[in-house]
Amino acid sequence: MADPKTETQAVLDANQAFYRAMRDGDVAAMERLWARGRQVTCTHPNSPSILGRGPVMASWRLILTRHPPEIHAQDATAIVTGSTALVLCREIIGEDKILVELMASNAWVHESGAWRLVNHQAAPIP
Repeated sequence: MADPKTETQAVLDANQAFYRAMRDGDVAAMERLWARGRQVTCTHPNSPSILGRGPVMASWRLILTRHPPEIHAQDATAIVTGSTALVLCREIIGEDKILVELMASNAWVHESGAWRLVNHQAAPIP
């Protein structure tokens, strides 16, 4: 692994790629971002948790092919510990005005030379 500052930036870059894939409706990019050798989970806002790569990817295919969200991550903070990382951020959904603001946590692992998602969870801010 590289030095901590470099890895922190790499995780933040991967996190931005995750949100770009959502905005662009890019299913192939979304597939590349998720881990293949680890158990993955996803909890979309106001939904039950999804367990397993197949069901998680199916949920993203449904979202991204129906109506990709105009979503941006703000105030992202990465905590890197060896080959794992956690990114906390606010999700802003909407274009001209904020329609929804959520808090998100994205858990990453270093797998096959890149940072890959193992968990995404987003929820309304109380």
